Amino acid sequence: MPGFPRPFASEDASDETFDDYDEFVPRHLPEPGPFLEGTDVLTGDDHVDFHRLTREIFEERGVYDATFGYNLARLNLDSRHPDAGFRYAVAPGERNVLLAEFTPTTKFCPQSDSLTVGALRAWNGLSDRHDYDRVSVAVAPMHQQSTEINGKLRDLERRLRDQSDPPDSNADDGPSPPF
Repeated sequence: MPGFPRPFASEDASDETFDDYDEFVPRHLPEPGPFLEGTDVLTGDDHVDFHRLTREIFEERGVYDATFGYNLARLNLDSRHPDAGFRYAVAPGERNVLLAEFTPTTKFCPQSDSLTVGALRAWNGLSDRHDYDRVSVAVAPMHQQSTEINGKLRDLERRLRDQSDPPDSNADDGPSPPF
């Protein structure tokens, strides 16, 4: 990201380390976890299309992994971390709600809280960019603080749903939404 230092960026990563945004490579993605159980998990072009949009939204909103020094959406493409990243699914009975489960690279990832909150804010703050009324986010249960983080995310989502007006898509036009 221009203008931000990358103190922990991996210099050993080459373009060959990453899949293309137009590829769906299941072996480089985490298995869907319990948050997505019983849902229609996005695969193939459906996954690729939403993930390409995720890259754009995360770029605009600055959802970056400080450890790796890249847009968090790129984690899905990093072959060095095949069990980490986002998986997406349509909520059962709610065709306009997307579920996104984030699996961090380690069970003690210190950024999981801020990354999932950032993702939630980005997707829901720019909801005019996708076909879903709401995106619900969770961190995989393998993370040591998943219960606390997911509780916080549910609270933020409740606050989002309780707002009478949708979140403002221009963060610079006033105060941030309360979620």
